[in-house]
Amino acid sequence: MVEIENRKLPFGGQSDLQFKMAAIGGLRRLCGISLNAVCRNKGLKASRLCQYRAFRINGVVRQQPFDSPTEKPQFPGASADFVDHLEFIQPNVISGIPVYRVMDRQGQIINPSEDPQIPKEEVRNFYQKMTLLNTMDRILYESQRQGRISFYMTNYGEEGTHIGSAAALDSNDLVFGQYREAGVLMYRGFPLDLFMAQCYANMDDLGKGRQMPVHYGSKDLNFVTISSPLATQIPQAAGAAYAMKRENTNRAVICYFGEGAASEGDAHAGFNFAATLECPIIFFCRNNGYAISTPTNEQYRGDGIAARGPGYGMMSIRVDGNDVFAVYNATKEARRRAIAENQPFLIEAMTYRIGHHSTSDDSSAYRSVDEVNYWDKQDHPISRLRHYMTARGWWGEDEERAWRKQSRKLVMEAFEKAERRLKPRPELLFTDVYQEVTPILEKQKESLWRHLQQYKEHYPLDVYDK
Repeated sequence: MVEIENRKLPFGGQSDLQFKMAAIGGLRRLCGISLNAVCRNKGLKASRLCQYRAFRINGVVRQQPFDSPTEKPQFPGASADFVDHLEFIQPNVISGIPVYRVMDRQGQIINPSEDPQIPKEEVRNFYQKMTLLNTMDRILYESQRQGRISFYMTNYGEEGTHIGSAAALDSNDLVFGQYREAGVLMYRGFPLDLFMAQCYANMDDLGKGRQMPVHYGSKDLNFVTISSPLATQIPQAAGAAYAMKRENTNRAVICYFGEGAASEGDAHAGFNFAATLECPIIFFCRNNGYAISTPTNEQYRGDGIAARGPGYGMMSIRVDGNDVFAVYNATKEARRRAIAENQPFLIEAMTYRIGHHSTSDDSSAYRSVDEVNYWDKQDHPISRLRHYMTARGWWGEDEERAWRKQSRKLVMEAFEKAERRLKPRPELLFTDVYQEVTPILEKQKESLWRHLQQYKEHYPLDVYDK
């Protein structure tokens, strides 16, 4: 720039300003040629990129003259008009985002055009998975109360969000769960034996007994291992979706979380990265009314979680989470478009957590029994689906009694097997972090064995695998 200003004016004595504008014009023409070439070669995705870059170039070059009668904002960070009066935007300027549903509480299809027309056997599979999950929850909850396992979290009332969304995914899609999505893993084929092995931390546990109960994971089923800290899975899921986009694998990521986790900073980071990087991801929020003991009216002041989507530039929808078909339709369409258009989608499933937050919680301290009973008896996703099947003659009292008996037998067999299995070998504490055990870990391992030998009467080593 210094060299240009010190030499004679080019182009027959043009002013310095004219020269700079000519240079910018040349740059713009050059960029236009390059961008047009990219657009022809890369198709639709590149076309969107070209339009975006052309807009940014135009934003710099086509600045309005100061004497323009109608000024338009030229700021690159937003699209808007100028106003000449002071007014703050109210949070309630629009009515609440509507809740999409397919069937009512009696299982009747409201709009036939929205019926997903799922075959009879698949609908029966939905119901059986939802009730099997419910049976497993009851047995493992009682197991913890009896001191057999250390911790548990039930899924009561949220079964429809699990099965409806899981059924709409491809088996190759990657799942990031929070800690209340056992039904998603069950629908994908995770066996009862492995659910029990994880909760009992026995030698069959895929995690080798290192995690607390309900922290499931399965590499074969594309289900990333659950971790306790809230919302850490959200930016991780965005990164995984970006990798899939770059690999062009026609896969999507779905990331589950609760409305409480949406208050974490990681949620903001994940949403913003996914939107700006245009990642094929579905953010699935289970809005179940409570974040442990914090009700939604103390969790946020805006219109739920779906209302945040447009602020990040994400397509958003709110669905009835107790309507398994509404969840299925929304997730299926979001997955299709996320892959086809390379963009994130936000689904807020409105539901209710009927059970306590966990076995460490007593929800009677912050909500009434009448409130819980209403959702359990009047608007339960399992009851709604059963009404639907009964009206079509797909399910009756005989099938119900037989299946309840069979499902309990299946869970109890896995339960009893898990209790009999040995615990993982103690030396597994020192594996799977480094390819070769480090000298420091070797010293710790030797110290552990010396301690166990010295005080072996205090450690039941006979229950551990040798």
